[in-house]
Amino acid sequence: MPSIKIVPSILSANQEKINEEIKEVEDYSDLLQVDVMDNKFVPNITPGPEYLEKLDTKVPLDIHLMVLEPSEEYVRKFIDANPKLKINNITVHVEACADVGKTLDEIRNLGVKPCIALNPKTDLEKILPYVDKVGMVLFMTVEPGFSGQKFIADVMPKIGELREMKPELDIQVDGGVNLETAPIAVKAGANVLVASSYVFKSEDKVKAIKDLMEAVQ
Repeated sequence: MPSIKIVPSILSANQEKINEEIKEVEDYSDLLQVDVMDNKFVPNITPGPEYLEKLDTKVPLDIHLMVLEPSEEYVRKFIDANPKLKINNITVHVEACADVGKTLDEIRNLGVKPCIALNPKTDLEKILPYVDKVGMVLFMTVEPGFSGQKFIADVMPKIGELREMKPELDIQVDGGVNLETAPIAVKAGANVLVASSYVFKSEDKVKAIKDLMEAVQ
């Protein structure tokens, strides 16, 4: 299995002092996740590409698009929004794209690693045709849209099945990740842990990340 990576999601950070919050966790983060919601695919809305203009970080970004039919033009806006930022990957949902393969190819052609996500109720089979096209698969362990929800353990068998098929693939989990649930996800086969509320609602964010890493060793 690939090495464990910790990915704080800045959705739960204090947006009024976002760069201060990011600076606190930078040295302990493999990636920083930016969640993007359109109030169509999920019942919540966040800023779009313009949000990246105010960010200042050396940590590569994991852009998670919870967006219906993200076009090539839309994706390009994220890449062009802030030249100082490094974008590691852009993740789209299998449920949100009519032609998933085309969307993934468009992301790759823009010079960014394409990744694919699936919701808790979605069958693993839905993403299997695309696994060889992506750099990472994201299993949502909550229904997407809001931070702070309860971890859905029913997703674990699907993670285990994919890990058996793809021993070297990055497998990410997002939703309800904390000291109790992270070891369950890693045991199932996940190696990339997204933590939002757990990190940014902690009094000591660095300790929270260190504790999380210790819990899954």
